[in-house]
Amino acid sequence: MSERWKYQIKTGGIWGVFMTVFNVLFDIKEIPFSEQVATPNFYIRAAAYIAVGIFVLGYFTWKSKVKQQNR
Repeated sequence: MSERWKYQIKTGGIWGVFMTVFNVLFDIKEIPFSEQVATPNFYIRAAAYIAVGIFVLGYFTWKSKVKQQNR
């Protein structure tokens, strides 16, 4: 696996997991944790956050990192 993909998976995956946890904690007063995790919507949102983190955020941060290294 290339260094770019390793970097994208690491940074984007961490961002996706963080956003998922943040959303659960944000809604915890209205909906208990066990109810949030029991719905398919939770897993769809978690997968979307992780995918966006890896493919979008990871790509742009990788490009920025390469640009800084080439200076």
